[in-house]
Amino acid sequence: MPTPPENRELSPYTGWTRAHWEAAADELLLAVRPYASPRHGLIDLPGPRPSWSGIRSDGLEGYARTFLLAALRVAGARGDDPHGHLARYAVGLAAGTEAPGDDTDPDSWPRPTDVRQAIVESASVALGLRLTRPWLWDALDDRTRQRAADWLLPALDPSPVDNNWWLFGLTVAGFLQDAGIETDRAAATIDRSLDRIEQWYLGEGWYSDGDNRAFDHYNAWALHFYPVLHAHLAGDRALLDRHGPRLHAHLDAYTRLFDANGAPLPFGRSLTYRFAAAAAPWLGALTGHTPLTPGTTRRLASGALRYFLDRGAADSRGLLTLGWHGPYEPVLQSYSGPGSPYWASKGFLGLLLPAGHPAWTDPEQPLPAENADAVTPLPAPGLLVQSTAADGLVRLHNHGSNHVSSHQAGEDDSGYARHAYSTRTGPTSSPEAADNHFALLIDGKVTRRGPAVPLGAGPGWAASRHTPLPGVHVLSATLAHGRAEVRAHLVTGAPEGTAVRQTGWATTPGGPTAQLHPVHGYPQDAETVPLATGATLQGPDSRTAALHGTTHGPETLFVALASLTAEPDPAPVSTLAHVQVDGRTLRVTWQNGTTSQLALDPEDL
Repeated sequence: MPTPPENRELSPYTGWTRAHWEAAADELLLAVRPYASPRHGLIDLPGPRPSWSGIRSDGLEGYARTFLLAALRVAGARGDDPHGHLARYAVGLAAGTEAPGDDTDPDSWPRPTDVRQAIVESASVALGLRLTRPWLWDALDDRTRQRAADWLLPALDPSPVDNNWWLFGLTVAGFLQDAGIETDRAAATIDRSLDRIEQWYLGEGWYSDGDNRAFDHYNAWALHFYPVLHAHLAGDRALLDRHGPRLHAHLDAYTRLFDANGAPLPFGRSLTYRFAAAAAPWLGALTGHTPLTPGTTRRLASGALRYFLDRGAADSRGLLTLGWHGPYEPVLQSYSGPGSPYWASKGFLGLLLPAGHPAWTDPEQPLPAENADAVTPLPAPGLLVQSTAADGLVRLHNHGSNHVSSHQAGEDDSGYARHAYSTRTGPTSSPEAADNHFALLIDGKVTRRGPAVPLGAGPGWAASRHTPLPGVHVLSATLAHGRAEVRAHLVTGAPEGTAVRQTGWATTPGGPTAQLHPVHGYPQDAETVPLATGATLQGPDSRTAALHGTTHGPETLFVALASLTAEPDPAPVSTLAHVQVDGRTLRVTWQNGTTSQLALDPEDL
């Protein structure tokens, strides 16, 4: 397909217009066609391994997630479908639901009652049907509609997984309500699902993804996406008035996590969904609940889409790979299969906006990370966002998020347990040394961070506590200004002379410059030790600096300065801040003369 010409007058940052989005959607959809089963019920994409749900479920995933993309493409064009996308998915719907659970049928779908991953995919099927109802569902014969409804109905039962999965039933229920099927049961499912996620809402636009403190992209592409989109499609003003302002509040922080180069911040799990990160900003524009101007919304979304497509997210066959830029297995989960990356389809939500909407017609405007240096505390999730306008680089200091399965035993999850993440570095993966990590070294083994207990976040700082060993506690704090970071760790309860290690940013060749400098608690002659830390999602051959020290007395405070910058020939980080330590209190004078102070006492934070 010919590539539309760039328009640098309308889109000075990315050059992309709505035509580029439509062309990208068509190219992705046409590329998967050769992998469809005989009657298009399954799309069996090639990949390095199946998911834990098996190849039949993976084939359904390939169908469902690309169907969502087709639905957004055709609904956004008000039914215009020059490539015949919907006709193929209509045939596949009929074939997949004709004999569900029959493994001898090359097109049949697994039943949601047998394979719980099918519940996840039922949400994409239902949303696709809801968006394209006039052109697909209403054109089906009654028998096919009944079989499809029967396949969807188990999703109305209580969720088998107690996290964002509750919203898959909500999404199925929204479609069934519209279609006049089991409307009372559907209404009960919607109420039950919304009641459950309400228990995880912590304010400021942030939900925990389950009972544990799990904060990541799922806030944007699930916990806000499904309720707000449902309210919009249902015309439920009361529900939109309740959840829309939450989306607005979330976007105020979330959109600060996008780099000037278009990259969303890789933090959490399911990173292979890539430009699904643009879904929530588009949803804000669609519903009017957004702090972004229309031109900034498109600049963010087009930047994210281009970031991945320009860096090899689609292979030579046009297929989205399991990874970040290209294939990269460490970002995958056991539930990731060859069709999983196509949840990136959510990022095409902006196609539902009319072509004349200001988000498509206004000139692009800069992202928050491009406007000015900023350090933004997020007390609810316990995070601190740091960005610098000179290079557009974004860093996230984590003092409150844990994986949904965090517990005291086992390895740290590299997507959640680091003290810091950025749009252009790491994280490193086991067995390599962990980047942005503070640990005790016991008999040569490095302690894990484990679940972080947030202790607060305020102007320019955030703090947390973790327990690396029974009876040993580490109170950690980050203070930030410009590109400078003060990293402090108060260790209590460790035996005299226990070795500790602080690591910095994991950078790859051609990437930004990382610096790490001892300030207090480390030996006076301490020097950083470069560690070879292997490949990261940014590329091969990463290097990570490390500082080493030892504990003294019942408590020891370790303080270091760190920096990450893409500026050429950066000044030493030691020139960016002067740190005075008085007992447990830090007094920092930044390069511009402003000051910060923080007492590292849990009772004072």
